[in-house]
Amino acid sequence: MGKNRVHLNSLKANYPRSVALGASLFLHVAIGSFLLGKSFVEELEVDKEAQLTDIIFIPTANPEKVSSQGSIDQNISKRDPVIEKEEPKSLDAPPAPNAEEWVLASTYTLKNSKRYRYAWGQQVRSMMGTAVEGPDQGMVRFSIEIAPDGKVIRVDTIWSTSEKAEKLARAAISSLPPLPPTPTGEPLIFEKTISYQPFEMGWPPIYKYDCIPDPPKRSYPWAWDGVSTPDPPGYEAVKKAQIQAPTSVPTECPDAPEDSLEAEAASMQRQFDLWESSRLKTHKQ
Repeated sequence: MGKNRVHLNSLKANYPRSVALGASLFLHVAIGSFLLGKSFVEELEVDKEAQLTDIIFIPTANPEKVSSQGSIDQNISKRDPVIEKEEPKSLDAPPAPNAEEWVLASTYTLKNSKRYRYAWGQQVRSMMGTAVEGPDQGMVRFSIEIAPDGKVIRVDTIWSTSEKAEKLARAAISSLPPLPPTPTGEPLIFEKTISYQPFEMGWPPIYKYDCIPDPPKRSYPWAWDGVSTPDPPGYEAVKKAQIQAPTSVPTECPDAPEDSLEAEAASMQRQFDLWESSRLKTHKQ
């Protein structure tokens, strides 16, 4: 009984010290927690400011103008890229034949007045004006009849790839200046293609083979009826002459007019386009 009293008295004596110690510990823990929490909050705020700063100053694909006060000017309109349009191609009309060329044309009787027909086509094309790339470009082919005095008496359209080209060509034909008489003194009947395109206007012909007579036309061999002569009149004589003097290049006419370089180049290009073969071309493996 006495021991219990002594122990109880000791507890009563130590109680104020225990309360003070516990309060001190609690106060230290609270202060430490407050300081740690404050520093953590400050770090979060710093991180947020850094993130906001990064977001604000990240460059974009379409940067906007910023005023000196740091505000964004919303009145600046975004400009679309300027696309320059390519001008359509064009080709000026060729010059009309001069007086000297018409004199040569009016005396040239070979190949159905070949030089006269070419000069007539150049005269018409020169009056049609500049050809411009686009839907109006094209060609037109006519069947023409010219009277012995040089006047056009018939114009029939065979085909046309451009309404404007046909319209311009007919307008030029109707307003042609006086032309010299035909070389043979007879009506001149022929077909002519007028090119109204920005890359070509026809080509000058070659005259150095015109004195060589054309071989008679052979009828279609598979259409022979079995009774009539398969070869046309005069074909055997031409065939015999070819056997006696075989040649792949005909002899030039001694009195033929001199051909221009443009005519020679155009002739070689036509031959190449006609006889070229894919088997003769080299292919890269």
